[in-house]
Amino acid sequence: MLLPTLRQLQYLKLLAEQGSFGRAAESAHVTQPTLSAGIQELERTLGAPVVDRARSGVILTAVGEEALRRATVILNEAEELVEAAKNAGQPLTGRFRLGVIPTIAPFLLPVALPLLRERFPKLRMFLREDLTQRLIASLKAGQLDAALIALPYDMSGLNWAHVSDDELFAAVPADHFLARQESATPEELEREGLILLEDGHCLREHALAACGLKPPKAADEENFAATSLPTLVQMVGSGLGVTFLPAMAVEAGLAKAAPVAVRRIDAANPSREIVVAWRAGSNRGVEGKLLAETLRRP
Repeated sequence: MLLPTLRQLQYLKLLAEQGSFGRAAESAHVTQPTLSAGIQELERTLGAPVVDRARSGVILTAVGEEALRRATVILNEAEELVEAAKNAGQPLTGRFRLGVIPTIAPFLLPVALPLLRERFPKLRMFLREDLTQRLIASLKAGQLDAALIALPYDMSGLNWAHVSDDELFAAVPADHFLARQESATPEELEREGLILLEDGHCLREHALAACGLKPPKAADEENFAATSLPTLVQMVGSGLGVTFLPAMAVEAGLAKAAPVAVRRIDAANPSREIVVAWRAGSNRGVEGKLLAETLRRP
């Protein structure tokens, strides 16, 4: 059976990304006739057209979309094969693409990156900060080698290694009556007007679940929500409500940026688990575990 070549699959991927034969050929460092011939050969192999050629550019056919989906997986596996061969016996050397969620990146990375550079001088780390759901989608698509995220989360199709347990604290205005207590209950925090990160940040769900609280209904949602933890702290310091902060943010001094008091939460286990995750079956498993071990707190 005649099979597509990796070069032909690369041409298809570049064509989908660039939207024209000219730009795709330029990205592939070949002439346009060469790329066009490669696509035509791919179409003969598949027995169906993969692109519709229009004045506005190229549009993938249904066969082309399916071929692109499978080509992405095949090309990612081929890249991993090359990286694995280059780095055989030398984990965490060469290129490593790590995704990190925003409620971890600014607090753990400033400490972790110098340590990684010291222990693995040949490592070329490429970082991407994004929300959990998008990082996991990129991980499963082979666009990332590993991701530093927080559990609980749906981890089907992934493996992971434990880094640390990150306790959640209550943050209240410095002149609030709860600031005069040693701790606060989830019910007290709920009554005092919770300000949460906007929907999509897993810390929002982690905090509510850890404290046994239900997500606010759309009709009952307060007027205020935050897009980041620094913004959240400023809002609490301004007296707009109370919130949750992870221990790593508190230890990094985030609560000192505004008149905010931090108190423990009276709940069974108010925390989240920080892990390094990678695709199940990926040859990055050894490196994922080594990365988690390096990041692990004593």
